Amino acid sequence: MSDLDVRPVAESEFRDANSLFLRTLHIPPASDDQWERSSARYEPGRVLGAFVDGELAGTAMAQSSSLAVPGGAVLPAGAVTNVGVRADRTRRGALTALKRAQFADARERGEPLTMLHASEAVIYGRFGYGVATRARKVRLDRARAVPHPDVPAGGAVRLVDAATAEKVLPEVYRRIGLTRPGMMSRPDGWWRHRLSALQQNAVVVVHSDDHGVDDGFALYEAKANDYRFDDGMITIQVGDVQAADTTALAGLWRFLLELDMAHRIEAVDRPVNEPLEWWLTDRRQCRVTGVGDDLWLRLVDVPAALGARSFGAADPVVIAVRDPFLPENSGSYRIGPEAVRCADDPQLAVGVDVLASLYLGDVSVSELVAAGRVEVRDPAAVAAADRLFATAEPPWCGTAF
Repeated sequence: MSDLDVRPVAESEFRDANSLFLRTLHIPPASDDQWERSSARYEPGRVLGAFVDGELAGTAMAQSSSLAVPGGAVLPAGAVTNVGVRADRTRRGALTALKRAQFADARERGEPLTMLHASEAVIYGRFGYGVATRARKVRLDRARAVPHPDVPAGGAVRLVDAATAEKVLPEVYRRIGLTRPGMMSRPDGWWRHRLSALQQNAVVVVHSDDHGVDDGFALYEAKANDYRFDDGMITIQVGDVQAADTTALAGLWRFLLELDMAHRIEAVDRPVNEPLEWWLTDRRQCRVTGVGDDLWLRLVDVPAALGARSFGAADPVVIAVRDPFLPENSGSYRIGPEAVRCADDPQLAVGVDVLASLYLGDVSVSELVAAGRVEVRDPAAVAAADRLFATAEPPWCGTAF
């Protein structure tokens, strides 16, 4: 490749970066209205460009966010998105250079973590990312998915218009808080971009508790088949459900299940342990149509990331971490009540991508041992490591970006 220059793009170049990214997905450049909605996510200094002979060849950006980790700490984290390299410039080092610059920028900002949703699962492992949360898709026959009489009940729901949603939803999300590992803050630019879409076809329902305090919301769209050429089915597509507790969550689902003039409900990005099946008189009416990788995590600063989360009760385990992309992270760490670098002989050894998958507690050490992804030097350490990394519930992100 000719001389490659990676730098933050100027604000006047944001739209060019957006157009390049869309072209990598085989999508035409955004219209003026589409760009107006998308531009809210672009932060000065956080949009990178890879230039070849002065011409934009690739781009990557991040939004300033934060992530909840086991034990209740919330760490600064960069939410990486819009990563792409022009089709005639791929496989020549542009993406690698962009990732190096992005990791360096995250460290300078004091972000020990970066995170993303991967369009392709084979891209990011070589840069040290690992799958840290999973989510499921569900489908329900609305007429047959009847709520069980013992489902938690209380409060009320109401539909709100777009103007009200712009005020209410960010407040409700902040009130709910980042209550489980994997949940992330939603920056102002994220909300401006997301709520601008409410001017289209989205419907917003808000739940309030018995005291009138808003404590949950759901966003959905209705999609109808043309009855003249198809079955005429109306599907409620649920894209975002957030709730402070099970009463609010059950109330939102009850509302969706009781919608008139709807035949089917499909929801995405739901927690793998959401008790929806248990809220139905016929649990088989909750059909899980997919469970897949959701949030990918990169520990940019391994000592800081490990030191910020809590660990379970077990004898300490020494783990060697290999990080060829950021070799300053490589070394041995004693994991126990505290996580610190050490010079002890390691009992287990992992790549930094595997450590990322273990970090939020979505997968156990023993599962990855069975998969051949963890090198075992002391077999007795496996059970202890399982207890150290275990969390009370599976992590979940629940935010697309």
